[in-house]
Amino acid sequence: MTVVRPDTTLKQAPETQFPTGFIWGAATASYQVEGAAAEDGRTPSIWDTFSRTPGKVRNGDTGDIAADHYHRYRDDVALMKQLGLKAYRFSVSWSRVQPTGRGPAVERGLDFYRKLVDELLDAGIMPVATLYHWDLPQELEDAGGWPERVTADRFADYAAIVSGALGDRVGMWTTLNEPWCSAYLGYGSGVHAPGRTEPAAALQAAHHLNLAHGRAIEVLRAQLPAAAQTSVTLNLHQVRPLTGSEADADAARRIDAVGNRVFTGPMLRGEYPEDLITDTSHLVDWSKLVKDGDLATISRPVDALGINYYSPTIVSVPEQGADYARSDAHGASTHSPWPGSEHVAFHLAEGKERTAMDWSIDPDGLYSLLMDVTRDHPGLPLMITENGAAFDDYISPEGKVQDPERVAYLHGHLDAVQRAVADGADVRGYFLWSLMDNFEWAYGYSKRFGAVYVDYASQRRIPKASAYWYSDVIRRHALPPVGTV
Repeated sequence: MTVVRPDTTLKQAPETQFPTGFIWGAATASYQVEGAAAEDGRTPSIWDTFSRTPGKVRNGDTGDIAADHYHRYRDDVALMKQLGLKAYRFSVSWSRVQPTGRGPAVERGLDFYRKLVDELLDAGIMPVATLYHWDLPQELEDAGGWPERVTADRFADYAAIVSGALGDRVGMWTTLNEPWCSAYLGYGSGVHAPGRTEPAAALQAAHHLNLAHGRAIEVLRAQLPAAAQTSVTLNLHQVRPLTGSEADADAARRIDAVGNRVFTGPMLRGEYPEDLITDTSHLVDWSKLVKDGDLATISRPVDALGINYYSPTIVSVPEQGADYARSDAHGASTHSPWPGSEHVAFHLAEGKERTAMDWSIDPDGLYSLLMDVTRDHPGLPLMITENGAAFDDYISPEGKVQDPERVAYLHGHLDAVQRAVADGADVRGYFLWSLMDNFEWAYGYSKRFGAVYVDYASQRRIPKASAYWYSDVIRRHALPPVGTV
């Protein structure tokens, strides 16, 4: 069996094409697609508990069955091959392989990922493993969750189990997916599991997620072959002030600090930014939270930075007495997911079309974000690990799913990637979110991000027009003319 490894020596291809070796993939997350929530030793994660809590998830939906990927992975991999995908980014369910979050692995759980990886390799598709996509074992949350330092210790043990089982066949690894969401939506605004609304705990969780990342990198480096690639995925916010006022500029600075630099600072520079510490000093004592050696651990080098982008973040100081949005369209809550900056107001870009999530469609935001990261961290290889959009998709009488809005969205954002590459950004690949429709967290099954339509009643898969368009992009290694489907 041939192990598919990432190409780390990219060369610029002709102008109309993407770089030679550019990776074309699609992504999913374990709780969103796998189902089989109580099979083969798996125990509840925080998302099992949260989705069963009345009023937390739309329509009372749960991930018990989801897209049934656990039982249908062979068919799903065959569909990936049909579409020409070169890589598949999946996440591992911690509760499936180490049900209590501590102790030995359950081999039946690991066997699912072994079989999935083997199926991908046999199809010529590179497996990209993400260790954590938000589904903390419930027993660890019962012990305090991410606000407790010990959870980072448990994560290192878990990383050792998974990399030990799959490291001979998986060549690209991601430690965490979007720790901003885990920390701030889970412990700040409470719109994600575990549903807590404690600003101080949210900041503690952010630090311990950073620490967990660093400890996992240490484990991966110790256990994986030298050629293996490591990364972390951040949903970096492309922050813009609403106006040119000094007050709005400071609002943007605050959100950049608590949303972006709280992660990139320690991970990529080995330090927390001073303005973040000042902004949040009334919530946590950073001198006690950050222990000796933490920053050296967190800043272990990675081979690439994964970037997830959907829409820009536009902020201002609120007008006196006016109602204003606190949540940046991540879910309704009276509690802010921005600890220390609860007073900042968020806005949608004017004059822009919106997705079914009510997010502004703005490819220029992706271009700007890539160039900002390139400027701030020169020489750091980048991956677009999530990009996509939800629209109100439906099956036509002819049995097809036409989604021209998604095709236009993807074309615009891939064009932004291509422009950024031409201007010096070292972008190594693009992973469409998502391969298929799935459990969209607090929105349940009401939002469809997939390139493949899932009829949840029958579990039938129907590739949308965007799936065929993306397949053509992969085949061409270039963008087709606008309007091509």
